[in-house]
Amino acid sequence: MSTEIKRIVLAYSGGLDTSVILKWLVETYNCEVVAFVADIGQGEELDGLKGKATDTGAAKVVIEDLKEDFVRDYVFPAFRANAIYEGHYLLGTSLARPLIAKRQVEVAHAEGADGVSHGATGKGNDQVRFELAYQALGPELKIIAPWRVWDLSSRQSLMDYAKEHGINVTATQEKPYSMDRNLLHVSYEGGILEDPWEGPPESMFTISVSPMEAPDSPEVVEISFEHGDPVAVNGEQLSPAQLLAKLNTFGGRNGIGRVDLVENRFVGIKSRGVYETPGGTILRGAHMAMESITMDREVMHLRDSLVPKYAELVYNGFWFSPEMKVLQAMVDETQEMVSGTVRLELYKGNCRVLGRKSEASLYSKDFATFEEDEVYRQEDAQGFIQLTALRLRIQALLKQGKK
Repeated sequence: MSTEIKRIVLAYSGGLDTSVILKWLVETYNCEVVAFVADIGQGEELDGLKGKATDTGAAKVVIEDLKEDFVRDYVFPAFRANAIYEGHYLLGTSLARPLIAKRQVEVAHAEGADGVSHGATGKGNDQVRFELAYQALGPELKIIAPWRVWDLSSRQSLMDYAKEHGINVTATQEKPYSMDRNLLHVSYEGGILEDPWEGPPESMFTISVSPMEAPDSPEVVEISFEHGDPVAVNGEQLSPAQLLAKLNTFGGRNGIGRVDLVENRFVGIKSRGVYETPGGTILRGAHMAMESITMDREVMHLRDSLVPKYAELVYNGFWFSPEMKVLQAMVDETQEMVSGTVRLELYKGNCRVLGRKSEASLYSKDFATFEEDEVYRQEDAQGFIQLTALRLRIQALLKQGKK
């Protein structure tokens, strides 16, 4: 195989899977491997990663800070759509993969590599997300998916391989679950979480406290929007990454954003996932409240009817597809007037809207009031109802005539 591939760029995280894969690629293909690391908010997980990759056999390590790109170009567009998969999942991992794959392909081109590799298993969604992006952006590159070709069949076998080859990894038999972290969320799956009847251990959670341990007093936060995107928190203008990080802090300390669900993977398997998405949970609630007074009813209903499709495309890895481009353009058009400020209360796992205001508000107290007004003639509603009910009335009369 050494004659087939000369240089590989690996999407490297430093975890068990990609650490073993790095060593395996070097030994199997006898070629140079460039370890590419995308900093999208993993925090301390990135500490010492360059040295670790080099020690494991990487010919070069490329670490890029992509936090602003991630939030601005992937998270915010999805939140303009209020995207959510199967009613619960805010797509934290799904949104990160196309960015990582895009930059990985660009690094491969810059480094003269002819192959790209990832650590996704043959059972999961990530293999699809990575490889659809590779083929959309770098169709000439060879794709190597070790989990689909090697003889290592379990996480235990990977830990044994790592021990044999002197690779330092953090996974243990006591904590064998997989964890993925970025600025939008932390996800956990596998291992001790594979029994959907067993609750996740409290010690597992990383960025949020239990609602039972959250402060006894509510915290009020204001989020300002411009054209569908959040731009300020409590009056402070912030960059996309800074804003999401601040909301993570607020939400995390108030026990907001924990989700435990069994979801349907694209490959046909049901999978149990546990997620922490504190800032994203706050942001979605605020955005929907902002839309409630600034978006036209029919535009909102049309956009909402497409949210399941939008979320499905993101979840299944079609970020760079033509249909996704069309959907995003439509979503963005709906956000032209979505500007203003939303006030929320954060309290023991709950995020409650307290108020919303906008110079572009379509809400009119003059029309909505239950008190006396001079702008709405209530008698006009009779004709409206008569015409709306006409087809129902005709059906009813037809049934009566057949009796």
